[in-house]
Amino acid sequence: MTKKFDDAFKELEQSIMEDMKKVYSEKTIDHFLNPRNLGRIPEPDGFASIAGPQGNTMEIYLNVNGGKIMNATFWTDGCGCSIASGSMVTELARGKSVSEAEKITQQDILDALAGLPEDDIHCALLAATTLKEAIKHHLAFSKEPQKRAYKSP
Repeated sequence: MTKKFDDAFKELEQSIMEDMKKVYSEKTIDHFLNPRNLGRIPEPDGFASIAGPQGNTMEIYLNVNGGKIMNATFWTDGCGCSIASGSMVTELARGKSVSEAEKITQQDILDALAGLPEDDIHCALLAATTLKEAIKHHLAFSKEPQKRAYKSP
């Protein structure tokens, strides 16, 4: 009985993957199934949480040292495209200077994921916007570090 179940499950899994490949790029599927940098950073140097128009939330956490983004992580309660977008934006931001990362756009994320369906491109915008807000948060507190103790995620 277990062998039949395993075989049926593998068939279903293959069918789902084939259907996904008709809609999403390999890159998007990979970042959805194997998200990079998922999680929260305790005491981040920059943080933002934004609720998108579709009701999903994206959070981005940054560790910055010497003006360079050393670590970037994300969390979302959104769909697979939100997960892929959060994963990709943190990959794009890591290792960049704050000023370089601030220039990451929705289109950069879409290009890096090899596109998203029209109905899901808002996920890339949410990721780019949340990154920009996390950078703003970092810049504001780097100028007035005494405020950090009162404003943590």
